[in-house]
Formats: sequence, C-alpha cells, structure tokens
Amino acid sequence: MDEGDRPTDSDESAGRDERTDEESAAASEGSDDGASGESADRFSDESADRLPGESDDRLPDESAGPTSFGEDDVPSDSEVEAHSRDEPGSLGQGEAATGQRSASRAGGESGIESGEPTADESLVHRFRHDREGALMWIREMLSSVAVVLLVGLLLFGVSGVWPPMVAVESGSMEPNMRVGDLVFVTEPGRLAPDVAENGVGVVTHEVGQKVDYRTFGSYGSVMIYTPPGRTGAPIIHRAMFHVTKGENWYDRADAEYHNAVDCGSLANCPAPHDGYITLGDNNGAYDQASGLSPPVRAEWVNGVARLRVPYLGYIRLIATGQVELNEAIAGAVGSGLPATGPGIASTAPTA
Repeated sequence: MDEGDRPTDSDESAGRDERTDEESAAASEGSDDGASGESADRFSDESADRLPGESDDRLPDESAGPTSFGEDDVPSDSEVEAHSRDEPGSLGQGEAATGQRSASRAGGESGIESGEPTADESLVHRFRHDREGALMWIREMLSSVAVVLLVGLLLFGVSGVWPPMVAVESGSMEPNMRVGDLVFVTEPGRLAPDVAENGVGVVTHEVGQKVDYRTFGSYGSVMIYTPPGRTGAPIIHRAMFHVTKGENWYDRADAEYHNAVDCGSLANCPAPHDGYITLGDNNGAYDQASGLSPPVRAEWVNGVARLRVPYLGYIRLIATGQVELNEAIAGAVGSGLPATGPGIASTAPTA
C-alpha cells in the first residue's frame, strides 16, 4: 500500500466520529422504541384488566384539575364554601341556610309589622280614632265629663265651695236671674267687697243703696242659704238688711213686702236672733214675713252669687225631672215660668 493510500489520522478521526454518531443515534432510537413498546404493552394490559365502564382514575381530567391531594392540600370546608360562592350561578350551603334564616326572620318581622294588631291595641286605637260608632260616643262622653270635672275643680279652687255652681230652679229672682241659669258661687267671705258688713261677704240692699253697690240688676248681694229643717234645695235670694236679736224691724221694712200693721202682726218680729232679712226680686213678701225662713244667720249662708250663665242650668234641671223639656224651651225663648214661691237654687253639680 502506498503511503498515499493510507488513511491519515484526520481521516481516522473523522471516521470514528461518524461511527460514534451513528451508534448513538441507533442506541437512542432503540431505547425510544423499547420504551414506547413497553409503555404500550403496559397500557394495553391494564386496559384489558379493567372492566368496561370503569374510568381510569389515574388519567388526569384536564377540565377538573388535579384529582389527588396530599394531606396538606385537602381544602377546608370554608374554602369549599368560598369557592362555591365565587362560582357564578351557584349558592353555597352556608349561604343558602343563611338566606333561608334571613328570609324567615324577615317574613316574621314583616308579619308583625304589617299583620293585624292585637285585640288590646286594636281596641285602644279604635277608641282614640273612630269617627263613628259606640266607641266614638263613649270617648266623647268621657271627654265631656272630664272637661266638666276639670272646669269644676278649677272653679272650686277659685270659689272655695263645692259645688261651685248652682242651677236656678224657680222664677222668684226674675228678671235678674231666670230659671235655667247657672250661677257661680263663692264661699262666704271669699272675694268679698270692702263694703261688706261682716265675714260672710254680704252687702245688704240697704247698704248697697248708700254706697251704690249692685249685683244682678239691683242693690246688695244675692246669697244662697239653707235654713234649719229645710229638706229641699237651698234658697237663692237677695239680702235686704240685717237685724239684731229682739229688734223691732217693722219700721225698717218696706210696706210693699208685707201686709202687717205693726210688729206684733209681722212674722219674726221682733227678731228672734241676729240675721238677714231676705227677699226674692220677683216676690211680693219678705221671706221672714211669709214664714219661709227666720232671719238668716251667718252660719246658714252657703255662698254668695257672683256670676250667672244663662240656660246652662237646664241640663241639670231636665236630667233631674225638675223642668220639662217644653218648659225649658219656653224659658229659653223668653216665655219664662210663673213666680210661684221662693227662688230655689239646685246645688247639685251640673254636667
């Protein structure tokens, strides 16, 4: 062999490199084929061993995510519930229960608020707000009674006597007081004028003429009194003059109001005790001359008339049967009642 035909070192190196590359490639192909074949055989065997319909749990489900967790990777209930809440269109069990409780509570509260009130609440509400029916009449009646009592208490505080008002029952004081008038009365001595003779606060007609003191259309005070043994209502008449015990008051009396010719023929003359000679403005005789009452002692005086309210006393008189309805109507329009006897004042409270 010629030297020119011998392979050089470089040629041998190149040949070795080519062989090495070919062997590596062949080995790699062989190992890949072997591994693929082994995997294919194992997959075939395992598939053959599984029953039809069984799913391969070992195959991952890409849509469901990982199918196995470690002990530390197991999600808690709160995480599951939070995950369920985050998913659109889904409601977690906790949230569903909470929603049910909230709905139940809301329903209960709504029932309480919008439902029918209890019997007591309904009765109270109707009593306060009804515009018709029995409850309305009861409310109005009780309100009227309460107002009357309140006014009566206020008047009692001012007058100092109960009842503070009396109703005129007869026409003996006409025209200055009429049947059905309601008269405001003060206790003896209260609100007394300076010209009053004593502690009862009464100014007589005789003194009133001298000092020009008038009440109810004439001189002097009108007083309400009850003589001993009287079973009827108190008498409301004007005080004419005051007498003392044993006094012969015949000469002081106005002959218009008695028919006596001297003291001996005049009743209660001489005076059996100190007291007032009284007269009804519409009467023709003194109360003492007619035998209605002896001279009125100070302790018999119930009060002194101060003010009158026309017609309001008819409520009391009609309710007690002392005046008929037609008489009340006649008195209200001005016909009046005949003066037959003393002026009588009913002291029962009016309503």
